[in-house]
Amino acid sequence: MRIWIDADACPRPVRDIVFKRAEKKALRVTLVANSFQRTPPVGWIDFVQVPAGMDEADHYIAAHVQPADLVITQDVPLAADVVGIGATAVSVRGELWTEDNVREHLSIRDFMTEARALGVTTGGPPPFDSRARQAFANAFDRWLAGVAAR
Repeated sequence: MRIWIDADACPRPVRDIVFKRAEKKALRVTLVANSFQRTPPVGWIDFVQVPAGMDEADHYIAAHVQPADLVITQDVPLAADVVGIGATAVSVRGELWTEDNVREHLSIRDFMTEARALGVTTGGPPPFDSRARQAFANAFDRWLAGVAAR
């Protein structure tokens, strides 16, 4: 069982929550990113730097994730891949990705991509704030509770 973090766009508070709680449960954590990511100097946290390029980190995670693993990502196609193999995916804002909602998010993502291609200005996600941090912490704690129950 491993926790994977799609690390290029993962907020620092999310990493801090994962690092602290994973240590208590003796769970391995692997950060995957295109750029160097500083991690605590402990043996249970790994960092994999993938080549620069679109979706390289996502491809690496999708190729290595196992059904008992957790993936923390904002990337909808990666979440779809993860859910498709039976692993768990959660966003940095605490949304649990499921087969139902990931399809909906993929449709919205495709629609927004088409709108931007037509010149429509779209906004980005809201800022990562204390409410988002708490929502992630709650979702992560629920996943940890499920792990402990196994």
